[in-house]
Amino acid sequence: MKIIAVDNFAREYIADTLIAENVNEYMGKRIVDALNDKQHENSQDFFKLVSDDYVLWRGMEELV
Repeated sequence: MKIIAVDNFAREYIADTLIAENVNEYMGKRIVDALNDKQHENSQDFFKLVSDDYVLWRGMEELV
C-alpha cells in the first residue's frame, strides 16, 4: 500500500505526492487517520491510502 497526498480542493493542476510506500494496510490506515486529523478543513492536502498499483496524478503534466 502507498500513502499519498492529494489536493483537498480537487484542482486538476495539482499533482499527487507520494508520502510512503510499502506500508501494510493496518498501519497505513492509522497513519492516514493521524495525518488527516492534524489538518483543518481548509488545508491543501488530504491523505489517502491506496494500493501499490495506483498511478499518481501528475498535475499539469497530464493536462498539457
